Amino acid sequence: MYAVIQTGGKQYRVEEGVTLKIEKLGLSAGDSLQFDQVLMVQSGDTVKIGTPFVEGGTVTATVMAEGRHKKVKIIKFKRRKHHMKQMGHRQSYTEIRITGISG
Repeated sequence: MYAVIQTGGKQYRVEEGVTLKIEKLGLSAGDSLQFDQVLMVQSGDTVKIGTPFVEGGTVTATVMAEGRHKKVKIIKFKRRKHHMKQMGHRQSYTEIRITGISG
C-alpha cells in the first residue's frame, strides 16, 4: 500500500515505515502529524485518485529530527573581468517516518 501526498509545495510517494526529508515544519522530535492532502492511494489492485484530494484519505507520521542539508555552493564568474562571486545555501528539513496510511 502506498500513497502520494502533497506538503511544502512538493509531492511525495510514501509507504509505511519509510523515512522522508520534507520541508521544515517547526515540530520537535517525537511529535506526530497527519497529512490530509492525499492525492492518490493504492491498496492491492484498487487505486483511488482524488480531485484534487482523496476524501477521507490521511497519512500519519512521526517526526524523527530536524536539520539542514549539505551546503550547495553557487558561483558566479565572468571571465576576463576580474569578477567572481561565491555564495552558499543550506536548506532546512524535517525528517519524518510514515506510520500509517488510510483512505
